[in-house]
Amino acid sequence: MEEIRLWSQSFDKLMKNPAGRNVFREFLRTEYSEDNMLFWLACEDLKQEINKNVIEEKARSIYEDYISILSPKEVSLDARVREMINRKRQNPTPHVFEDAQLQIYTLMHRDSYPRFLSSSIYRSLVQGGSRTSSES
Repeated sequence: MEEIRLWSQSFDKLMKNPAGRNVFREFLRTEYSEDNMLFWLACEDLKQEINKNVIEEKARSIYEDYISILSPKEVSLDARVREMINRKRQNPTPHVFEDAQLQIYTLMHRDSYPRFLSSSIYRSLVQGGSRTSSES
């Protein structure tokens, strides 16, 4: 219960908590913006990789899934960040999408997070937890 309340104090706390990310992702799905979370998670996964071949494969996959203008799951990025990715993707590192990831994180923080906190999904968790803790 305390964990759930902490999510309302800080977007960082929500995103660092696996259960929090799952609930937020469920909310994003209702807003048709789950792709932002999927992109962010894919970037987090890429940052953990050390094998050059795997890095290249994952970077290509992330680009095709979320950056390419042909992708149905394309995330919203500004031209500067897109251009930077296009330059770096020829020789990708685990941090090739760092600027794009930050831009999407900021978008979720400023745009989706306030709506999440007032959503029925989050409110029902808080109310459900309150009832449980008061019954103990």
